[in-house]
Amino acid sequence: MAVARYRDRHTVSRKKSDHQDAVVLANILRTDTEFHRPLPTDSDLVRAIAVLARAQQDAVWDRTRAHNRLRSHLREYYPAILEAFATKRERLLSREARTILSIAPTPAEAARLSRGRLRTAVTRAGRQRRIEAETDRLLQVFRQSRLRQPTLVEQAMGRQTLALLARLAAACQACDDLASDTEELFLQHPDAEIITSFLGLATLTGARILAEIGDDRARFTHAGNLKACAGSAPVTRQSGKSRHVAHRRIKNNRLAATGRHWAFAALTASPGAHDHYNRRRDTGDHYDAALRNLFNRMLGQLHRCLTNRQRFDEAIAFSTSAPAPLSAAA
Repeated sequence: MAVARYRDRHTVSRKKSDHQDAVVLANILRTDTEFHRPLPTDSDLVRAIAVLARAQQDAVWDRTRAHNRLRSHLREYYPAILEAFATKRERLLSREARTILSIAPTPAEAARLSRGRLRTAVTRAGRQRRIEAETDRLLQVFRQSRLRQPTLVEQAMGRQTLALLARLAAACQACDDLASDTEELFLQHPDAEIITSFLGLATLTGARILAEIGDDRARFTHAGNLKACAGSAPVTRQSGKSRHVAHRRIKNNRLAATGRHWAFAALTASPGAHDHYNRRRDTGDHYDAALRNLFNRMLGQLHRCLTNRQRFDEAIAFSTSAPAPLSAAA
């Protein structure tokens, strides 16, 4: 987009050619070099962490898409399995749900499950407590009378379920394998101790943060640059008496997604973060804007800690004696 704006300085006819683009790129470096940063010189360790962390994040997104497709498919012919795991935290992502779907991909097969076979499936999925009670509950759900698809249609949809289940299982396995590899490599980096000292940042989310910001401290000379890259800093559009402050849409989407998880986890892990979030809500911020503002403040704290090589200190970061001024809604 930036290069396209430079092209308009040379011609307004919107023509395009390789020669013209080469001239535009050369003039960018000739006239506005000081406005562009050189490529970061990250260490090989950070580059390796970035490869694994981004692959793991992609696997999580693939797992979510596979889960949503499977759930949407099951709603058409197999509501019993959705009801059976509706109150579970992981729902269809749980090992119990996937194990039972693998042996009973249709309502007819689920209704024919014997108590012993269902108990064996629940045990094989890893459950260690309340096995008998869970088995009885599942049997009751599966044997209730419901509207059904025709037999041939139901069997065909069951085969499709097995195919979708295989994709979901592969995505879940990739998430687990890549997560362990990412965490192992991240803990070898000297910045890992500082990053994980922040409340709400676990090893995996810390690895994602490091993967996106790198370890070249000359890349972000001050915290504002880092906040703009993450999309937490607001954008002001002003013309005459009109002034509009909105959240930034052009950003590092991976860093922004991780920052949302970080801010949400910090609400329960950090009293100072929770108080800051409540103050933002009291000033009129919506949920997303308040979380984004909290992430914006914590990024500034992270930049300072990494620059000064010091661990996070709750008392200093959210000192009540000198609270940070509240700016316009992000």
